[in-house]
Amino acid sequence: MNYKILWLLVLAWPLKTAAQSNWDLKTCIEYGLKNNRSNAVYANEKLIADAKAKEALAAYLPSIGITSTLDNNLMVQETVIPAGIFGPKDIRVAFTKKFNANQVARLDQTLYDQSLLTGLKANKYNRQQANLNQQKNDETIIYNISNAYAQVFIYREQLGMLHDNLNTYNRQMELTGFQVKKGVRLQKDLDKVTVDYNNTRSQIAVAESNLDLANNQLKYEMGYPMDSNFAVDSTGANVFQNIAPLLTENSSFSAVNRTDYRLSQINLQLLEIDQQRIKAGALPKLTAYAQYGAVGFGDQLGPAYNTLSPYSAIGLKLTIPLFDFFKRSAQYKQAAYKSLNAKENLKIDEDKYRLGFANARTKLLKEQSNVENSQRNIELAKSVFNTTNLQYQKGTTDLTDWLNAQNSLKEAQNNYLNGLYTLFQSRIELENAGGTLKSFYTGLPAAHEK
Repeated sequence: MNYKILWLLVLAWPLKTAAQSNWDLKTCIEYGLKNNRSNAVYANEKLIADAKAKEALAAYLPSIGITSTLDNNLMVQETVIPAGIFGPKDIRVAFTKKFNANQVARLDQTLYDQSLLTGLKANKYNRQQANLNQQKNDETIIYNISNAYAQVFIYREQLGMLHDNLNTYNRQMELTGFQVKKGVRLQKDLDKVTVDYNNTRSQIAVAESNLDLANNQLKYEMGYPMDSNFAVDSTGANVFQNIAPLLTENSSFSAVNRTDYRLSQINLQLLEIDQQRIKAGALPKLTAYAQYGAVGFGDQLGPAYNTLSPYSAIGLKLTIPLFDFFKRSAQYKQAAYKSLNAKENLKIDEDKYRLGFANARTKLLKEQSNVENSQRNIELAKSVFNTTNLQYQKGTTDLTDWLNAQNSLKEAQNNYLNGLYTLFQSRIELENAGGTLKSFYTGLPAAHEK
């Protein structure tokens, strides 16, 4: 019996853990950074950069090759020994036989090649580029999850307000229906309230559908299974609003914080290395080699392999390029112009990023003010509605005033929700413009800190 109870507890543990999971914004981002499928792509990019580094280094390491050839001389070439050397007549003689076998092993070692040495400098920047690309992917994940999370939060807030409005209309329908039966209200008054009640139900259906879509989008950005459910913390999105005033006090901006700016810097370094590599191609190259082989001849195939004679050699090979100046000069000029363009684009990007940061900061300040005004308008609209509702119950005002007050409250709610979502977006845009998305993520409070 005890074993059965223990087994049931083990089975129930995952369900309990899932039910207690507190999916606040920080938890969602943490999950996405580990499980988004794009992580595998950029992890492979880092491995590719490592492989490129090994490939570049291999060009300066010894290379060994074995070559085996077999010639079947269908017509054996003959040469002529002039008359007078071995006799009064020319002598035609063949210095090979029908079959010629040659086996050779050769080792080559580059001793000096400045173009290869220069190319090795790119290995460091290729690794940095792969690391920055992975960091850029992490920032994209943070950005997308934050936007999707904000949508979920807004639709949940909207549903809460719509259900409150639906309850208000329901109570009013009951009251107006009772008054119609008593003959103190007209049927058209009940119909007006019923129309608004039905419209609110339709809005709830749309909001529920939008919430499902937003949840699916959030799961997608996180890499979370689509067929699994999880509950988003209803207070998690407050971090967008509460930190905004603190962030906007700091107006400093540095383009180096932007990952894409640093990627452009890396690209500039690679272009300059390529320019140096092309220039170094005009310098001499020195290579050492050693080879050992065996050669055999025969009128039949067998003797060509049975009578192999060994030979060996070591030596140096000096290569001096002489007549490719015009080609290399054209390549060098292309690389130089690409480097100049990269420098100019880097300056253009810096100005563009600075402008984007300034605009995002201004927009955030504006949206923060709009949300605060919307919050005050909701409180005023609630106060007006409560007063109008009390007056309606006492019979000192008509249904038109009651409906107008309720519609004003709904309009204030819509303005607040729209402003709040725009504020969330502006918050993330400012973090993105400032290159501080990672800092934003690490600075988010955990669930137990709220």
